[in-house]
Amino acid sequence: MKGISMREVSVLVGGRAGDGINNAGAMVAQLFNHLGYYVYMYTDYPSLIRGGHNFALIRAADTPIGAYNDRIDYLVALNQETVTLHLPHCPDCTVVANADQVKSLPRGQTVSVNAIIKEESAPPITGNSAMIGAFAKSAGISWEIVGEVFHRHMPKAADENIRVARRAYDQVQAARPVPVIPGPAHSLLSGNEAIGLGLVAGGLSAYIAYPMTPASTLLHFLAGNAERLGITVIHPENEIAVILMGLGSATAGAKTAVGTSGGGFCLMTEGVSFAGMAEIPIVIVVSQRTGPSTGLPTYTGQADLRFVLHAGQGEFPRLVVAPADPGEAYLWSTAAIHLSWKYQIPAFVLADKTLSEGTYSLDYEKLGALPAPTPVLWDGEGPYRRYLDTPTGISSLAFPGRKAAVVKVNSYAHDEDGITTEDAALVTQMTEKRRRKEAQLREELNQYPCVSVRGTAGATTALLCWGSVRNACDEVAARLGLRVIQPVVLSPFLDQQFSAACRGVKHLIAVEENATGQLAALAREHGVGAEATILKYDGRPFTPEELARRVQKVIAP
Repeated sequence: MKGISMREVSVLVGGRAGDGINNAGAMVAQLFNHLGYYVYMYTDYPSLIRGGHNFALIRAADTPIGAYNDRIDYLVALNQETVTLHLPHCPDCTVVANADQVKSLPRGQTVSVNAIIKEESAPPITGNSAMIGAFAKSAGISWEIVGEVFHRHMPKAADENIRVARRAYDQVQAARPVPVIPGPAHSLLSGNEAIGLGLVAGGLSAYIAYPMTPASTLLHFLAGNAERLGITVIHPENEIAVILMGLGSATAGAKTAVGTSGGGFCLMTEGVSFAGMAEIPIVIVVSQRTGPSTGLPTYTGQADLRFVLHAGQGEFPRLVVAPADPGEAYLWSTAAIHLSWKYQIPAFVLADKTLSEGTYSLDYEKLGALPAPTPVLWDGEGPYRRYLDTPTGISSLAFPGRKAAVVKVNSYAHDEDGITTEDAALVTQMTEKRRRKEAQLREELNQYPCVSVRGTAGATTALLCWGSVRNACDEVAARLGLRVIQPVVLSPFLDQQFSAACRGVKHLIAVEENATGQLAALAREHGVGAEATILKYDGRPFTPEELARRVQKVIAP
């Protein structure tokens, strides 16, 4: 039997849309989780309801990871196309295939899923359980662990799925045993789940969204758990209705978030300006995919940074955070709620498909915490003025129905009471009031870790990145002895923290998944120029191997 020399393993599970590839991949991820590994799972699928080639890439390692790699150790083929497309690229991988669908297999083991289902009088939906059982045996995973994973993570009809899995398990031979790593299993969750839980931790009352990949799973997760989480989830008819309903909900006093992707956010931009003028606190989750226009609806990208930074007419403060992994997604989604309500501004959680739909191991005990500021509420003394000009620019909040408070919400230029005005002095006064809020927000953010510095401390060559790309950068930096600089807060941009992070760097290389180097351009605006950019814009994320090759070409003498 051929063993794995490194404590790292990668599996590709492939089939057609509608074959349950994501669920099968999730079960494989849980098997590795119960073996003591950290896990990352990425799903690749076309924009089709049925048909087309789908696959899940599951990578497991003895250290935290957030990117898949180029190597495939196991190929689990639910159909012939998976073998045809992927086997040429993994000449050393161990193959397990469904004999009913794969008629040409140069090497590997097969199981007849249909025969097992028929003999066990099981429903067809249990077919993937047979493939999971066959994979587990091929990987030398004990049946006790397999049974535990099925009972814990597939509780509905667990017995019949276990029967089917056991039949397949007994039909194949252990070919490439995966070693067990002593240690506890960690929580596995997607980036969107982490965002949702972070919003709830920040006091979320209502989530409003229209489904749009890759933000859709956030809507599904919160809707499916709304009662348990104590929130209201609403699915209106379109994204214009989403943002306007969200603004109304927040005006009424409910901490509210909305979610979308680039095309849906296009429809929300006038509502974003409304929030800026009317000083309405709202969190907007934007999960990026490949554009422009409809683009690649189910693939990733980082091309909406400039759009989110400047969306909406006029000038007004906003908070934009771009987490790299579920831990950051949880913490900064919570912070987005808190800061949005304190400063009465729109706050953005800017994600992408890689983060939103990826599944990661997360150790909650190592998360730490960020500050939790509270909103300034009206104390009920004296006449209420919704937009009272204060030294900080922050007016106290009261909500419609509050005794003695007349709450006027106005998208026009207005005075301190919310009454429309075109008076030059008043317009100037209220503009400067909003600018003071931004200055206060910038000052408060200095208490937060707005720029993450990782990799080799003191290295004179650094990778500049943002969002999910940081995970591949971390691995490359560890391999090549580089520093990684990741601005997490992109608006307002924390110049001092960023300059401190870049101190001692002689060679700065920007790594982004867009065609124009949008973060590099933002950094130049703040006095730090990258000498090179490494860009990728085909809808697929960087793998550590690909990125390492491209970095080495840049830094080679």
